Amino acid sequence: MASKTAQSAPQSKSTSTGKLPVKTLRLGRIKAAIWENEADQKKFYNVTFARTYMDDAKNFHDTDSFGRDDLPLVAKLADQAHTFIFERLAEAKSEQSE
Repeated sequence: MASKTAQSAPQSKSTSTGKLPVKTLRLGRIKAAIWENEADQKKFYNVTFARTYMDDAKNFHDTDSFGRDDLPLVAKLADQAHTFIFERLAEAKSEQSE
């Protein structure tokens, strides 16, 4: 069942575009990748969430599907990502004012 919703690992996406996340947070098999982007000379951030699993052939894969027991970890990672982004933005703002 998991293989139907499985996607290639986010890292393969990043290598094809040449970009890597600025930060990856992990709690168990759940991870959050924080991506920095720029448009109109302004930086902004996006976050992607993934759950790592192992298939029958012992290969690791990532999926963006989460079960009931995964959701508290997703929420905690979302909070940590939110804090990281606001700290990054505060640092950038203080650098501009100097």
